[in-house]
Amino acid sequence: MNKPLTMKTQTVPKNWDRSGLPGWTYHSPALFDLEKTELFLKSWQIAGHINDLPAPGDWLTFDILDERALIMRGKDGEVRAFHNLCRHRGARLADGAAGHCKNAMICPFHGWVYNLDGTLRGPSRPETFGDFDRKDFGLKPIEMEIWHGFIFIRFLPSDQPPVKTMLADYDDEFTGYRAHELLPAEAPGWGAVLPVNWKSVRDVDNEGYHVAMAHPALQDLYGRSYHDRVHPGGLTSSHAVFGDQPGRRWSVRKYIETSQPLEWLPANLRKAWTYYGVFPNAVIAFTPESAQFYQDIPISLTETRVTGRIYRRAHETREMRAARYLAYRIDRETSAEDQQLSIWSNESMKSTAFDGFHLSDMEYGVRAHHDQIRRILPVVKLPDAPDEDKINATNKEMFRDTKNTA
Repeated sequence: MNKPLTMKTQTVPKNWDRSGLPGWTYHSPALFDLEKTELFLKSWQIAGHINDLPAPGDWLTFDILDERALIMRGKDGEVRAFHNLCRHRGARLADGAAGHCKNAMICPFHGWVYNLDGTLRGPSRPETFGDFDRKDFGLKPIEMEIWHGFIFIRFLPSDQPPVKTMLADYDDEFTGYRAHELLPAEAPGWGAVLPVNWKSVRDVDNEGYHVAMAHPALQDLYGRSYHDRVHPGGLTSSHAVFGDQPGRRWSVRKYIETSQPLEWLPANLRKAWTYYGVFPNAVIAFTPESAQFYQDIPISLTETRVTGRIYRRAHETREMRAARYLAYRIDRETSAEDQQLSIWSNESMKSTAFDGFHLSDMEYGVRAHHDQIRRILPVVKLPDAPDEDKINATNKEMFRDTKNTA
């Protein structure tokens, strides 16, 4: 008998402040510099899944802002994360999204050789380095946590809780989905670069109020069953079920006809599409047949790479494969619609006519995400932008005041 799934959520308070972040926060270079360190490098980022690395010597990379990560499975079967930097001159050791090295990782610049556990096997021409201890020149490790098979890394230490604590509210459903068993799909990665600030992408994705109007395929698939759930720590999740109606659009109709209930899934997930937010910039999503994670990687103040990886079930039947393909078609259409909405939303932030957000109860997830940003970067509480050269100092002062009054 399946274990009942429970999820703690926050209710929308009465008479809550319906405003969002002020427009200046979407186009301030000084604030973006703060976000790079305080929101991205100090927060957990999803780098992949353990089954992206099935064999010793398998590796994958993850780049964000000025940091580069290399995740490798060692000969002992352990998965480890390192900075993707040769200790000699800082060259990128692994080039590309993923690959395999047989016994060692060799720097393409000067041929330094690293073992699969990150230790330095040796430099080329070691006699030219004088006194030299190889133990001092292993790859620099990056903090890593594996949760339900997903690999999380963090470049800088912070007071953000461990992943298992931060995402504890999702634990039962990820167990029900057997997330640790996922396998990479044949074409696992996708991506697009948008001319927007990263927050504009999150603002669209953190609420379901727009689904009925902006996403005809999703509305056709699950209609009014879609609902958002808000959790502590600026997290949001969404849940919807399909199959109550046959579907009018071709992809939706064929998906409903093709998707077969998986008996091992808990009953409330057998016909569910679910989305789980990971602060500040990622989502892990499930259908019965597949899963994916996608994230918004800031390139600059005005550019964001939307990217992700797709996974399938082990022992996939022909019907499951067809349903996964149809789900991908629906998702691809939805993603294109969201990308356009992000562009339009971001454009408005520089308009003299923009008076700020006025959020619906159905958009409380946007407010929750913004509130978490406010807790980390209190300068964004200011309705008007400080001078650019004063944003860092103002934020430090406001953060100190917040700590003193807590």
